Parts: sequence; C-alpha cells; structure tokens
Amino acid sequence: MGWQGHWHGYGWVGSGEEYRKEFLRRPGPPGDPSTAAFMTSRLPPMMTGHWLLKRAQTASDQTWGDVDEAIAWLRARYEDNPPYLRESGGRAGLPLVAKIEYARVTLPLGVDVVWGYWTHSQSMAHYAVICCPSRHHDIPCPMPPS
Repeated sequence: MGWQGHWHGYGWVGSGEEYRKEFLRRPGPPGDPSTAAFMTSRLPPMMTGHWLLKRAQTASDQTWGDVDEAIAWLRARYEDNPPYLRESGGRAGLPLVAKIEYARVTLPLGVDVVWGYWTHSQSMAHYAVICCPSRHHDIPCPMPPS
C-alpha cells in the first residue's frame, strides 16, 4: 500500500458562523454556480482532498517534498494560533507532541492530516496538509514542487 507524492498546506481561521456554511464547502458539478462559489471561498472544504481544487489558495512555500517541512508548517500554525484552554488549563484535544507523531506516521502513507480546533478568541482554526496525489480524488496537482 505504498504512496509516492508530495504535500500541500492550507489554512483557514474564521468564525463558527462562517464555518457552518457547508454549501460553500462543497463543489458542485463543473460549470455550476455552486462550484464557482466553492472555488472562490476561503472556507475549508468538507472533503480534505478537495483542497487541491482551490488552485488560487495553493502556494509554493506551502508545497513540500519533505514530510518534516510539512510538519514544521503545521507546528508553526498551531503555535501561532493555539487552541482554546479549558478553565482547568487543559487542552480540549490531543497534545501537540501526539498530533506531530500522528502526522509523521500517516502523511508518508498518503493520508491527509487536518488540525481543526477552537481558539481562545472563539475562532475556528483549520490547518491541513493534503497529500498529492490524493488517494480519494482524481484531481490534478495544483502546483508541483519546485
């Protein structure tokens, strides 16, 4: 079950109200107005592999052939915009070290990694490292690594 490829990073931070707009998070058929709205929306897609359709949001500095660079990007986003702490001081999700370990194991297998959580400011943070090619969607690479 080998996988050969590279990774693209995508991120979004916004309100829960925006995040709930699922109609903007799903592409429709080619040429459909819902697809045009999906393509221009900055919202994260419902299916991770659909990030690859959002070519305008793909950046060369967020395209990696080295998994450690992809993980470093995820870690930096997490540290720049950390998750909400409970009143007890505990995190509502896995500790960062566990998230990194999971990403290090799964990304080389061709499994997308998404870190989504609420921030202290009550914004939703969504950071994704997407495998290219996708195991689930036949979508051309939006930007091959240089």
